[in-house]
Amino acid sequence: MTNLSTHSSHNPSPERKNLYETPALSELQRMVWARGGSDNHVDQVWPNLYLGDAWAARSKSILQSIGITHILNAADGPYNINTGARYYRDLPIQYYGVQAFDDNSFDISVFFHEAADFIHKALNTVGGKVFVHCAMGLSRSATLVLAYLMIHENLTLVEALKSVDSHRGICPNTGFLSQLRAFDIKLNNEKKTANTMAKGD
Repeated sequence: MTNLSTHSSHNPSPERKNLYETPALSELQRMVWARGGSDNHVDQVWPNLYLGDAWAARSKSILQSIGITHILNAADGPYNINTGARYYRDLPIQYYGVQAFDDNSFDISVFFHEAADFIHKALNTVGGKVFVHCAMGLSRSATLVLAYLMIHENLTLVEALKSVDSHRGICPNTGFLSQLRAFDIKLNNEKKTANTMAKGD
């Protein structure tokens, strides 16, 4: 079953964002563990952006019914969800694979910008609908969706977590959450520097 609830972009004022500080990892973990969203095979977590599991990724009928045009597989490769572009060759779908492993020590941050750019470009095509998945739709794929929201939608990590979790329960592993936290600190510092320079002009 799909969740097709409506969404709206959430961009707080620059003044409030300038006061934001990235929470400790333990606080982020508490947010993740208090999962409130659904556990469907696929859920819409942002306008035209869907997050789900391997079952949905292999169900061409589900993908067609939603109108998916782009797929980002965050568990690509022979030892993961080995669909690949060939699996969708009879559908009008563009495929992008990331060979990530759901392991605390795996560096998924190297894919943040590439994956986010793929999602962003897809959502800006006419009729674009993106499905991001891994095995369960909880950790690897969720991490890349969060990174997209932070990079291209200007959300903080906390805002991104709350936004996605309100539509689908997610649970990035501790290593991924730590990488997202470090990325959030980096982005936040860049924004503060930019705001300071703007005020000085």
